[in-house]
Amino acid sequence: MNRRTPASTAGKAIGVVVLLSLSLFPFYWMLSTAVDTSPLSRGASLLPSGFTLEHFRYVLVDAGFLRFVRVSVVVALGTVLLSGVIALLAAVAVARFRFRLRTQVLIMVLMVQMVPLEALVIPLFLQARNLNMLNSLLGLIIVYVGFSLAFAIWNLRGFVAAVPRELEEAAYIDGATWFRMFRSVLLPLVAPGLVATSVFSFITAWNEFIFALTFMQDSAKYTVGVGLRTFFTQNTADWGSVMAASTIITLPVVIFFVLVQRNLAQGMTAGAVKG
Repeated sequence: MNRRTPASTAGKAIGVVVLLSLSLFPFYWMLSTAVDTSPLSRGASLLPSGFTLEHFRYVLVDAGFLRFVRVSVVVALGTVLLSGVIALLAAVAVARFRFRLRTQVLIMVLMVQMVPLEALVIPLFLQARNLNMLNSLLGLIIVYVGFSLAFAIWNLRGFVAAVPRELEEAAYIDGATWFRMFRSVLLPLVAPGLVATSVFSFITAWNEFIFALTFMQDSAKYTVGVGLRTFFTQNTADWGSVMAASTIITLPVVIFFVLVQRNLAQGMTAGAVKG
C-alpha cells in the first residue's frame, strides 16, 4: 500500500498553486487594469496604482457597449439552439441508420474541422452577398452554425451510440412513436453531450471576430469582439476601457459555465464510453 509522504503532498500542492497562478494571472491582470486609475503608466507593476470604476462607467454608459453584448447574446443563443437541434438529428442518423457512404460522411464531417476559417472568409462573403444576408444577424448565425456542426455531430454521435437499442425497442413495444421515443428516452440520455457541444457552440459564436467584422457594416449590429475594436485608435489604445470591456465580455461565458458545469463534466466523461 502506497503512502503519501509529506514531500510528495507538498510537491503536488505547489504544482497546483503554480498551475492556478498561471491560469488565473491573465484574468487578474485584466481585472486589475480595468480598475486602475492610471493603466497607461502602470508598466510591469503587479498592483494597480489606485482603484476606480470610471472605465466601466465609460464603457457601459458613454460608449454604449451593452448594445454589442445584446447582439452577441442573440447570435450566440441562436447558434447554440440551431446547432444543437441539427447536430442531434444528424448524430442520430449516423449512429442509428445504416446507409451508403456512411463512413465517408463521418470523415467529411471531420475534414471540415481541418479547413482554416480564414480560407472561408471570401467564399462565404460572396455567398452571403448573393443571398442578401450581409449585415444580417441570421446570416452570421448560419455561418457560426456551420462552424459548430462538425464537432457537435462527431461528439453527439458517441452519446447516441452509447444508448442501448433495447431502450428504444422497449419504447416502441409500449406503443411510443419515434418522436415520443426521441423526446422521452433518447433526449434525456444524450442531454449531457448536448450541453458539452452547446458550450463549444456558444464560445465559437461569442469569441469570433473575423466573420463578424466582415459581414456587418452597421455598427449597431457589431458583436462584442468587433465592438471591442472601437477602443483602439491608430496610434494607441485606451487600455482601461479595453480591459473593462474585456471583463464584461468574459462574464457571460463564466456565468454560462457555472450554470452548465455539472452537466458539462458529465458530458465530457460520458462521451468517451462508446463511439
